[in-house]
Amino acid sequence: MLKGKGSLIFKIFNTAFLILLCVIFLLPIWHVAMGSISDPLQVAAYSGLILKPLGEATLGGYRLVMQDSSIWTSYLNTIIYVTLATLFGLVLTTLSAYVMIQKDLYFKGIFILMVTFTMIFSGGLIPTYILVRNLGMLNTRWALIIPGAVSAYNIIIMRTSFAAIPEELTDAAKIDGAGHMRILLQIILPVSKAIIAVIVLFYAVQHWNAWFNASIYLTDRDLYPLQLRLREIVLLVSDNSAIAADSGDDVLIYRPLIKYATIMISTIPMMVIYPFVQKYFVTGVMIGSVKG
Repeated sequence: MLKGKGSLIFKIFNTAFLILLCVIFLLPIWHVAMGSISDPLQVAAYSGLILKPLGEATLGGYRLVMQDSSIWTSYLNTIIYVTLATLFGLVLTTLSAYVMIQKDLYFKGIFILMVTFTMIFSGGLIPTYILVRNLGMLNTRWALIIPGAVSAYNIIIMRTSFAAIPEELTDAAKIDGAGHMRILLQIILPVSKAIIAVIVLFYAVQHWNAWFNASIYLTDRDLYPLQLRLREIVLLVSDNSAIAADSGDDVLIYRPLIKYATIMISTIPMMVIYPFVQKYFVTGVMIGSVKG
């Protein structure tokens, strides 16, 4: 009886806690979404959470954002950065993880220690900048793709997942004469779809939200990613050049809506993609975490 009551109390508490977390996570998004379609004058004069459109709903902020060609240029840049960096990172992470599960790898412990070491210590901003400059990548797209292409954390996750695959599969392939590339492509990867989806999600979100490296390495505004453009709009709202000058609307009035609309436009793609990857997320992360 006590056990049944304890289980019921836990379920109630767990449900209430998860609902509270959902509310906490969704409130900022809802606030921005409602603010982006509210009356600009009322938004400017209002303080606090916006739970419903203030005044008459309008899409003026979105219209101004859509008319700004630099937004679409930065959007395209972000898609290029995310696609190339995610693909590059996935290939390198997969190859690194496969190498690290080989039992006959010389100095295996040293390699794993070197990868783990980078999770705690790094060269720092100035040495990294000097390296990027000496490699001739300053003010190029490669400055946002190559330096952060591989994550040590993702390598460890994928290595753990690969190590959980039964050795009998790879041993049978070796007996049949399969080489490492064939084993990786035809044995390992087909049974690792869940972890691959998780790694793709990690890299995509990381590069989609990145702006700091772009602010350091890029001076050409035509190469700016969306998040750096968004930062400009949010922090430099007093600059009239931040919005298209030929919009035909009172830019000064619509500035709050422009900030909210830009945030929504930059957030929606990840919100749309995530549900399709979510079913692999828990499975992929938990693979190899329990031994028995």
